[in-house]
Amino acid sequence: MWNKVEEGSMEISMEDEGSRKKRKNSPVLLKKMKKTLKNLWNFGKEDPRRVIHALKVGVSLTFVSLLYLMEPFFKGVGKNALWAVMTVVVVLEFSAGATLRKGLNRGLGTLIAGSLAYFIEFVALHSGKVLGGIFIGTAIFIIGSTITYMRFIPYIKKNYDYGMLVFLLTFNLITVSSYRVDTVIKIAHERLYTIGMGIGICLFMSLLVFPIWSGDDLHKSTVNKLQGLSRCIEACVSEYFKEKEKDKETSDSESDDEEIIYKGYKTVLDSKSTDEALAMYARWEPRHTRRCHKFPSQQYIKVGSVLRKFGYNVVALHGCLKTEIQTPRSIRVLFKDPCVRLAREICKVLSELSESIRDRRHCSPEILSDSLEVALKDLNSTIKSQPKLFLGSNLHGDITNKHLNGSVSYYNETNLNAVVSNHNDNNSNGGVLGQTMEQSDTVAPLRLNNSVSLSNSTLDRRSVKKSAVTGDRRRIRKQLSKVAVMKSLEFSEALPFAAFASLLVEMVARLDNVIDEVEELGTIACFKEYDKTVEVRIEKPVD
Repeated sequence: MWNKVEEGSMEISMEDEGSRKKRKNSPVLLKKMKKTLKNLWNFGKEDPRRVIHALKVGVSLTFVSLLYLMEPFFKGVGKNALWAVMTVVVVLEFSAGATLRKGLNRGLGTLIAGSLAYFIEFVALHSGKVLGGIFIGTAIFIIGSTITYMRFIPYIKKNYDYGMLVFLLTFNLITVSSYRVDTVIKIAHERLYTIGMGIGICLFMSLLVFPIWSGDDLHKSTVNKLQGLSRCIEACVSEYFKEKEKDKETSDSESDDEEIIYKGYKTVLDSKSTDEALAMYARWEPRHTRRCHKFPSQQYIKVGSVLRKFGYNVVALHGCLKTEIQTPRSIRVLFKDPCVRLAREICKVLSELSESIRDRRHCSPEILSDSLEVALKDLNSTIKSQPKLFLGSNLHGDITNKHLNGSVSYYNETNLNAVVSNHNDNNSNGGVLGQTMEQSDTVAPLRLNNSVSLSNSTLDRRSVKKSAVTGDRRRIRKQLSKVAVMKSLEFSEALPFAAFASLLVEMVARLDNVIDEVEELGTIACFKEYDKTVEVRIEKPVD
């Protein structure tokens, strides 16, 4: 009796625990569902054309499904209506150029394969059963090998690979099946009609119902890359010369600047495959512009290539903000004004180029203004006015020692010589410090120069006191990793800034290549002439 009561109480408690878990999990599931729906909404909001394309695919599938669902259409087409559904699923792409490319490849591949298979069957029927079979086998071998080899040709692989694959599949299916079944040709004709219907619906939806042009996407991508580089340079220069703030809000502003910089040059450097795909699809698109000019897809690729080379300099400029050894801010301030003005002029040129491409007009003849040359001269004169900074004068040794990492904060000549002499005594070696630094932590075969040799006593002592020497070497390496290099090379505090300034000057030199390619693009694309009333505006000042 008591056992039954206990079992009943146990079941009730288990049910209570299960209900409690469900109650706890229900808010978690609701949060996940809300998060998923929010992500889907943001994904569609980012590019509303994705929603439009999804609706176009749904409408197209509904149209071709009527061929199978409605009785009159089904009697006329039959079971081959499913090929129209398959065609819509495979052919209908996001852009009009991609749909045209796939649709024409599929249609031409099917048509040519069907025609050739009909010819092969005609010859085989008039050759007898045995000779016909041999002829069909030989034709399949020759055509299959030839088409497969042609698919390796870069131009064909890039533009007609899908059509070649459809041709090979269709030809083999029809040719082999027609040897045993007499109605294969009739079935092939019906399938060809249904495939044509599917391709027609795809082309109608892609070209006439909210068309999405790959050429326009490539055009906008080029404009965005120029604007992104301009904002990236502004952010880098502003961050480099920013004074050290004491507020806690600096972390948020720095993260925003880092996001702008990364997004600016990452978009440019990762755009090669996307640009090539868009250019390939744009070549298939009809001339849909008002003046019906041919879209210069190859020139857009050249502009993208030049911008990637320019972007490498921007990456290096951003790297100057992340180096271990930095120029003190007290020295950076001396060169802030010319660098900021030079960066402003570079951004002004990039903004003018982006606006000229966006408005489909030629850029200003005076795009390289006198202000750019003045900023270059001022930077040059400012650097020449501070020769001691770039010659590694000992007057700035205190600043260098303050910026050293590790446990060592200050080394004078006496301390450095003491450490080096201690290290030389432990190793009984008359070599230089650089040779000691290259030795491994474990006992390994030494790389001896002609002028350096070790005595037998040193080797014996080294084998006995292996752990002690290794510990000393590690300690010395840790202490001298930066100090010895700086002291031996008379390292200058302004050297990191010299790299930063040289990258700005290199950007000015690379601007000529960018301007030349953009002007060539305007000539090929028949851009309108430059209007003098147009003014170039920069969104944010560099200061």
